[in-house]
Amino acid sequence: MPDRSLRGMSIGSKSMESDEGVDFAPRFQAYYDCPNGHTIILPFATDADVPPIWECRCGEEALLRDAEKPEPKATKPQRTHWDMLLERRTVKELEDLLDERLELLRAGKLRRSA
Repeated sequence: MPDRSLRGMSIGSKSMESDEGVDFAPRFQAYYDCPNGHTIILPFATDADVPPIWECRCGEEALLRDAEKPEPKATKPQRTHWDMLLERRTVKELEDLLDERLELLRAGKLRRSA
């Protein structure tokens, strides 16, 4: 029984493969400079598209060294509930609905919600 036990190895936590005979992709180091003075060095494959901005550990946007800051993307203004409501109904329709519901409430046909 003791001859069959595995000794000195935790099963599943370590790989038995080695890096022998493996050709890694050619790489280079990209330098990003943070406005707070931090420098970030990241390895990239030579054929990779390197992003011009990388988020620094302090939360600021670090810019790729010798690169220009890209133009910010045009964003749509955030739609509010009122904007979405006006897409479905006109102000006149909303006023009529409000008047109708208030009449029902005053007549006692609707209960007030708490």
